Amino acid sequence: MNAALSKIGPVMLVGAGKMGVALARGWLDAGLPPNNLIIVHPRPGEALLDLAEDYGLTLNSEASGLTPNVLVVGVKPQVMDEVLESLAPVIAPHTLVVSIAAGIDLARLASKAGTQRVMRTMPNTPVQVRKGITGVVPGPDVTAEDRVSMDALLSASGMVVWLENEAQLDGLTAVSGSGPAYIFHMVEALAAAGKRQGLPDEIAEQLARGTVIGAAALMDAGTLSPTVLRENVTSPKGATAAGLAVLMGEPGLTDLMDRTVSATRQRTEELGRI
Repeated sequence: MNAALSKIGPVMLVGAGKMGVALARGWLDAGLPPNNLIIVHPRPGEALLDLAEDYGLTLNSEASGLTPNVLVVGVKPQVMDEVLESLAPVIAPHTLVVSIAAGIDLARLASKAGTQRVMRTMPNTPVQVRKGITGVVPGPDVTAEDRVSMDALLSASGMVVWLENEAQLDGLTAVSGSGPAYIFHMVEALAAAGKRQGLPDEIAEQLARGTVIGAAALMDAGTLSPTVLRENVTSPKGATAAGLAVLMGEPGLTDLMDRTVSATRQRTEELGRI
């Protein structure tokens, strides 16, 4: 339990889709008192209804009443401006406004929220299992106390990375924000390759999934770099070396991943201009 979470005071979450629900569950499990969490979502889905039942939460269709110390806005970038303007009555000088939307820069966030006490964050989907990564860039009026509060909230779901500027956050979005999808597709591709080698569908999928989980566990369990771990698996002129010669050739996985991340970042920047 994180003692800092009990001292944050009212936290309002506006927009509780999959990411919002995952974050909220992490906060509550780590020690945020349920009566300090205000959730605003007009059409709650099953996951949000389950969360409310588990913790005895009251769900709200609109933001009203109590002014929060921390306001987390989890809506889509396309509606962020409209939502922030509608939240003006609940944003006070002491309110920290936090966005988890891709591409909305600090200047735009501050302008629409009517305060310079803003933060941009980018969590990724493994926050659902407390293995997430969340990048954070603070705005100009963010206090040391605000940073402690956000570190407590975000670390409840995994690693927190504090960045120096928004350009770095766009890079993080393209790597860890979207990265789980790249890994999932790699599992799909590895399973498909196994099927072409004559393996039954179910076994090929089991092997691909288990291989990635096991490799990730090896990285998580020790201090060896991915490069050393790869070299440890690769015997000179062996079968793995033959496969890696293709994967690391020209063009290879490094070039493909660079183009993938660049395309993701470009789209992130475009979303911020919508």
